[in-house]
Amino acid sequence: MEELSGFYKLSAEERLKKIKKIANLTDDEAQIISDTGALKLELADRMVENVIGAIHLPLGIATNFVINGKEFLIPMALEEPSVIAAACKAAKQTLPQGFKADADSPVMIGQIQVVDIPDIGRAKKELEQKRSEIMKLAEKCLEPHAKWGIKPLGFNVRELSDMLLVEFDVNVSDAMGANMVNSTLEGVAPAIEEYTGGKVRLRILTNLAVKRKARATAVWKKEVVGEDVIAGVLDGYKLAKSDIYRCATHNKGIMNGIDAVMLATGNDWRAVEAGAHAFAAMNGYKPLTHYEKNKNGDLVGTIEMPLVSATVGGAVNTSPTAKITLKISGVKSSAELAMAAVCVGLANNFAALAALSTVGIQKGHMKLHAKNIAVLVGAKTPEEIDAVANELDKLNDFSSENAKKILDRLRVA
Repeated sequence: MEELSGFYKLSAEERLKKIKKIANLTDDEAQIISDTGALKLELADRMVENVIGAIHLPLGIATNFVINGKEFLIPMALEEPSVIAAACKAAKQTLPQGFKADADSPVMIGQIQVVDIPDIGRAKKELEQKRSEIMKLAEKCLEPHAKWGIKPLGFNVRELSDMLLVEFDVNVSDAMGANMVNSTLEGVAPAIEEYTGGKVRLRILTNLAVKRKARATAVWKKEVVGEDVIAGVLDGYKLAKSDIYRCATHNKGIMNGIDAVMLATGNDWRAVEAGAHAFAAMNGYKPLTHYEKNKNGDLVGTIEMPLVSATVGGAVNTSPTAKITLKISGVKSSAELAMAAVCVGLANNFAALAALSTVGIQKGHMKLHAKNIAVLVGAKTPEEIDAVANELDKLNDFSSENAKKILDRLRVA
């Protein structure tokens, strides 16, 4: 620890040099860490603290998505094989009609906690009487952003035990909105203290953004996917509704796709995760998707969840790749990005249930994972990697021992 005293004061290059020495990194390992690609080291150094480099994930494109009659190319960044392929396949099976989707207005909720209130009843009345003054203060806090339609919409007061929560609704337009909401809360906090006679503690937005939800619907026709797949998906969905252990993985499969879209576009995927699982747990932990048959016997899948996305601000503006992925996607607003993301989540969930309830998840997953195994055992060139992966798939034996034998045999030949 003494060697790292003042670590934050060093340049990124100096930090890496120290870490290289302490962790005994080779020159090649240090070079891998410091290779930041499109994200220049000096820019990364201004985005987060104690920077020494960057970490990379594959960036892929989900194809076949038609949403509200419009074609989209949806960027996805993640390390897990089969997720992008599954999304593409499931989306293709909805064509030509594709997905129908919509999203709420971009309203975020911010909370001010007030404690040590002498008279809660009087404090609530005082806040109501001073509503106009409080709203003017909130508007002043957001005045620099008003030209983009960003503004406070109102507030309500909730009594919890011996404290009050003053909750503001803020329209944040195409931003994620956390900084604007939090700054507004801190700006009005002194007045809240004055009017209630209490002590303000926490001033923070909630990631349970129930006023900023996105929804999507798709139909998988029995002529396309088959009646056995439809029955299997319905049985899998029934299990997720009935068992929390299955439901956790059911919802994780949804977030495989949504997180990948958020990460690719520079969005706060952790906020989306928190909101999704909190929303799923509001009335006992339940699936974020719903499946049923329509009168024709086709499968109708729907999804609804809070989805806070942004097309401006934060890492969206500073990350060079985020700007490019948003351009690729063709989305024109945060609402459209949210709609695209929930469609991917629904597609991934359908694909997972369809595979799990019929052929099993591993058949497709391991076929795509075979290339990772080939690299793990030492395959270097694209030709070697493909040859080992193809042989693993042909033999249906994906063990690293088998992969090493195949690689050794190829090299002798």
